[in-house]
Formats: sequence, C-alpha cells, structure tokens
Amino acid sequence: MPGCCDPLGFDDVFSPQFARKQAQRYRRRGLSSSARDIVEFLAARGLAGATVLEIGGGVGEIQLELLKRGALRTRNLELVSAYDALAGELAREAGVADRVDRRLHDIVESPEPVERADVVVLHRVVCCYPDYERLLGAAADHAGRVLVFSHPPRTVASRAFLSAQNAFLRLTGHRYQAFAHPPEAMLAVLRDRGLTVVHTRRGLVWHVEGLERQAA
Repeated sequence: MPGCCDPLGFDDVFSPQFARKQAQRYRRRGLSSSARDIVEFLAARGLAGATVLEIGGGVGEIQLELLKRGALRTRNLELVSAYDALAGELAREAGVADRVDRRLHDIVESPEPVERADVVVLHRVVCCYPDYERLLGAAADHAGRVLVFSHPPRTVASRAFLSAQNAFLRLTGHRYQAFAHPPEAMLAVLRDRGLTVVHTRRGLVWHVEGLERQAA
C-alpha cells in the first residue's frame, strides 16, 4: 500500500533496477572514489577482527571490501528490500556470505534491538533522511570505536540541484526527497555523543567525515 510502509518514498527510487545498476558498476569498476576513501580510512584505523554496522549499505560493496581487509563480520540495515538478492550474489562471489547479515530495520524508530559495532558506516544515506539528528544520533550510539559518513556539500550549486531534483520528483509523482543538511550541525550531533573528527575528504559530489571515539 503506497504511503503506508514506505512514507519517505524510498521504494520509488531505490528499486530492483537501481540496485542492479549499482551491482553492475561495482563488478565492472569497483568502489566509487568516496566509497574507496571510506574503506581506506577505516583500514588505516585497523579492521582486524572488527564488527561493522552499515546503515543503508545498498548492495554491500563497502562491506565486502572491509571484510577483505580483516573485518570479522558485517551487518547491513536497510529500509527497502530491492538490494537483498544482488547483495547476496556479491557476497557469495566474494566467499563471505556467512559473515554478512542483512536486515530490513529502521534504526531510528527502533534502535534497541541493534547490537553495537566497532565500526558504523553511512554512505550516501544521511541525505536521504529528513531527520538527520535522530539518524546520526542512533548511528553514534551504536559506534563502539569509529563512525564514518558521507554527505553532499552544502553549496549554492548543490542546493539548487537538489531543489530542482526534488521538484521533478514531486511532479512525476514520487514521494522521495533528498536533503543537503548543514555539515556543522551534523558533526555537532556526533561530537555530543563523544566522537571526534579525525578525517575529512572534500570531494566534488560527496564529502566524507571520519570520527573516532576517544578513550576515556
């Protein structure tokens, strides 16, 4: 029933066709530059035996690369089911299917059942969620050691692009909308939960922020 179980319209955009394109791109070209930066940042902080929680990981390409670099296991939380079949294929091809757990679960609305992980990843996710404070707060509360997320730059050009994109989506009957949340406000949410920025990458399309929990 449209609007009932997917009030933010994710199914409108993140369809099986979209998922197939993401899987094909990863098979042909590997990680995008922003995803590669996330993996390299986390590998530099140490991944041996680490548990990973990715929120909105799509077909799971970042998780596969983290497992190759020593992570023990990964858990993916998703709000749509379109990615699951292809994510399973990729995990089996990589020989790590038994170390990948995928769930349909909204960590914002129900954070308690989700176990904490050493590493939490949110790549191209915060821009999809209207309430960044609750999303990042829930993510931070589940990060034992490191959290890394990406977001679009909040510039005049990016905001104009998103406004045009959102207007087009509304005109074509889609409920999904994207957001360029204020970067400093997002970082403030994470700092308030004990995380400190230790890595920043300013890409043309995506900025990456890596934060670490400081030892008491």
